[in-house]
Amino acid sequence: MLNANDIRKQFPILDQTIYGKPLIYLDNAATTQKPLCVTDCIATSYNEINSNVHRGIHHLSQIATEQFEAARGKVATFINAQRSHEIIFTRGTTESINLVATSFGNTFINQGDEIVISTMEHHSNIVPWQMLCQRTGAKLRVVPLTHDLRFDFDAYKNRLNEKTRLVSVTHVSNVLGTINPIKEIIETAHSHGIPVLVDAAQSSPHIKTDVQAMDADFLAFSGHKMYGPTGIGVLYGKEKWLNAMQPYQFGGEMIQTVHFEKTTFNELPYKFEAGTPNYIGAIALGTAIDFIQAIGMENIAAHESALTRYTVERLKEIDNMRIFGTPDGAAISFLVGDIHPADMGTLLDRLGIAIRTGHHCAQPLIDYIGIPGTVRASFAMYNTKEEADVLIDGIKRVAKMFG
Repeated sequence: MLNANDIRKQFPILDQTIYGKPLIYLDNAATTQKPLCVTDCIATSYNEINSNVHRGIHHLSQIATEQFEAARGKVATFINAQRSHEIIFTRGTTESINLVATSFGNTFINQGDEIVISTMEHHSNIVPWQMLCQRTGAKLRVVPLTHDLRFDFDAYKNRLNEKTRLVSVTHVSNVLGTINPIKEIIETAHSHGIPVLVDAAQSSPHIKTDVQAMDADFLAFSGHKMYGPTGIGVLYGKEKWLNAMQPYQFGGEMIQTVHFEKTTFNELPYKFEAGTPNYIGAIALGTAIDFIQAIGMENIAAHESALTRYTVERLKEIDNMRIFGTPDGAAISFLVGDIHPADMGTLLDRLGIAIRTGHHCAQPLIDYIGIPGTVRASFAMYNTKEEADVLIDGIKRVAKMFG
């Protein structure tokens, strides 16, 4: 079993007061806090081994390269990739999706082709495909939601046809906390010969990710949402797709030979890692993965699921409470009566409670529901029932202020 109070000791940022109140940090879907082992890793790496990777025969460069590539191996193990060279380091989920939209798009998408996404996607899994469609004359097709705001599987099956070239969907909604049936989504697409990209930004920190079991063609996630540094992320891609795709950027490590007449490109994974990589961030991401693995993903998932269920039941105590969707994961979106989400968020902040308000970079979903935005509370391994109780008391206090 996971002991959140023991885990909290590894996160000094949580041991502070905001406006004289103990900090209750419930904005983990936006970014998680960092344990001491990760921040110590960053400092140690800069202080003791900092040197550009892959490019030097001297000791520091060799050590930095070894640790950088060891981190790649840790990522591959964490998501159960078959090969470590299927792991591409990026700046985060957004760049990973843009990489596929550009490289896969330039290689395989033509006028009249179709790309399928869902209504609940983050802007980062909408706009790159819109831009690709504008460049190529392809068409973006959107899967609607059911009456209870779940992925409409029947509509999805009807969206797939001989023109569909790619499906790109989120594993877990960053607004609704809904866990999509990703294995079935992929199986259905593959029955038509269509590859699938999985946005795992909201799933990788919370539930076990196994790219071989789900048979994902691409999968993207961000380090900063799973206790690692900002500015580092991952794109997993099946070897056959990565080998077939055009490079994303040019220069640095992705080059094999350069002549004024012709340039040849490096092998995987370096083909997609132009320039000096964020090797310190990658090494620290490896440390974050070690931290997660030591606690156990099953323990994390069980703790967060129980905390989410508890909070949902307590939220239902509040008059005029509207909870959107059915939170399966670690995020809950809600509104109370006619209180604007920004007002709720501002007043909760004065009570030391950090939550997120607005459209959460999923404006089409918010428009689909027909609301101005939501209040979102999102959990991590270090959150507790006591913090959930403080949240409920804070919401009740704000609601009382508005009569």
